[in-house]
Amino acid sequence: MDASLRLGKIWEIPIGLHTSWFLVFGLLTWSLASGYFPEEYPNLSSIVYIILALVTSLLFFGSVLAHELGHSFVAIRNRIPVKGITLFIFGGVAQISKEPGSPGEEFRIAIAGPNVSLLLAGAFGVVWLFDQSIPILAAPSMYLLRINFMLAAFNMIPGFPLDGGRVLRAIIWRINGNFQKATQTASYAGQLVAFGFIGWGVFTIFNGQFLNGLWLAFIGWFLQNAAATAYAQTNMQSTLRSIHVSQVMERDCPRVPRLLTINQLVEDHILTGGQRCFFVADDERLLGMLTLRDITQIPRPKWRFTTTEQAMIPLRNLVSVEPNTQLMSALQTMDNAKINQLPVLIGEELVGMLSREQIVHYLRTRTELGV
Repeated sequence: MDASLRLGKIWEIPIGLHTSWFLVFGLLTWSLASGYFPEEYPNLSSIVYIILALVTSLLFFGSVLAHELGHSFVAIRNRIPVKGITLFIFGGVAQISKEPGSPGEEFRIAIAGPNVSLLLAGAFGVVWLFDQSIPILAAPSMYLLRINFMLAAFNMIPGFPLDGGRVLRAIIWRINGNFQKATQTASYAGQLVAFGFIGWGVFTIFNGQFLNGLWLAFIGWFLQNAAATAYAQTNMQSTLRSIHVSQVMERDCPRVPRLLTINQLVEDHILTGGQRCFFVADDERLLGMLTLRDITQIPRPKWRFTTTEQAMIPLRNLVSVEPNTQLMSALQTMDNAKINQLPVLIGEELVGMLSREQIVHYLRTRTELGV
């Protein structure tokens, strides 16, 4: 879930908003201003309802952010990097870069978010006890008490990839010691929960509440897709951990002279041969690597006067892996460095090249062969 708008960083974790967040923020604000607050706290002016709705919506999404920061804080404490947090139509998601290494880690990370939401519900409840006689203050505090409690309760539904589903996976993992089977069971539970939401939504639609039913069915559809995708990703990661880079890498890597111009490289190798990545060498000595992405950074009029050596990434600056590196670890290295190819080196000796395309082709071939 990539963010469309970056808000900043907390604990060096990028915080962002997905485009869908603006839709749900607008709908929530409108619903509070035109329905909930006028019904619960009549006799206030329209402008007060609008201001209360805006403030409450912002505090609600602040609560969602706090929920995700709870997950992130525990993940970082367990030395698991967090790529970012994105707020979107269904709340928020913390992008944790790898799966927990033990059932205990999984449990602690999963339960942290709902615990934060329950703490916030309690905090807003205490505030409401003091301001319940002042409608303009009681309105947001009571709503935020309820919504944070509901957020914790919803996330604890035992269906993957909800927090409750991750807790369920941690418990099963602890019992049987098999991460993949625990994920499969939690994923099936998640899909059952999802179909339950879809059925509830259809029933609600036939009872005359079309929008509420449509929303419930949409939540179910989202959960079903998320559960199935999460399980497929876990299977893929399990496969990649059992394979080494040497089994997938390309061993015959194209080398080009250091004085070859970019124009010649494009005409003789890229357009005709379809190559996207090259090693620049001086006789047998490896100097660096040049990719299609590097070439596109050079203005086209300069291609005739720029050599591969001038455009390449020097060997000392290359991110690389060794042949015995797990394929999953190599893919994580690509993600962290935001690159699509990795040279495979033993010391300073080039022995191959690994690309995302090769990994995808390898996985597709395994699927077609049923292995």
